[in-house]
Amino acid sequence: MRWLKSRRANGPIDSDSVDHLPAEPGQTATTEDTTKPTEARTEVDRSGHDDEATSARRRIRWSRAIAYGLLPALAFLLAPAAGFLKWQDAVARGAHVAGAESVQAATDGTVALLSYRPDTVEKDLEAARGRLTGTFLNAYTSLTHDVVIPGAKQKQISAVATVPAAASIKVTDTHAVVLLFVNQTVIIGQGAPTSTASSVRVSLDKLDGRWLISQFEPV
Repeated sequence: MRWLKSRRANGPIDSDSVDHLPAEPGQTATTEDTTKPTEARTEVDRSGHDDEATSARRRIRWSRAIAYGLLPALAFLLAPAAGFLKWQDAVARGAHVAGAESVQAATDGTVALLSYRPDTVEKDLEAARGRLTGTFLNAYTSLTHDVVIPGAKQKQISAVATVPAAASIKVTDTHAVVLLFVNQTVIIGQGAPTSTASSVRVSLDKLDGRWLISQFEPV
């Protein structure tokens, strides 16, 4: 400040001289201090951009890892489950078909076993034996030959059976059990018809693609 005062005393101060005056120490420090925070903010911004770019690259890597690693692994794990469900569905469909076929075979077989006319009794019961198997076939053959056929011819006995209801109790690929409700009407000679109602448990075995009756038990 003394230097400025001496200049005023000697003469007017040139404006150009004032512009080129050296800054005082305090003023220089202030300029440097305001510059450093700006540079620091720039470095922070750059660091933030770098972090965002790094995070984006990591997300891309994780996405690729999921697409190329996790998804194939899940597909590999789910394939056996899908195969098992498909197999289970096939088994269920097979059981449904076997149940329907065995019920129909039991119904038709029972009607054939219990229906005959005196003039065709041998033919009728011979056809019925084709629906049987095992020890039951042998027992039925003996009964019809020894009792039913001679009695039908001598006494002019006719019988007609119907099955109003049937239900599958148990079924596998080769064995089934069916419950039948049977009505049978019998006429002896010129007499009046008599009707009886009963329930029968019929067991069947599948042989050569056919369901054959292996047991016939009144219940």
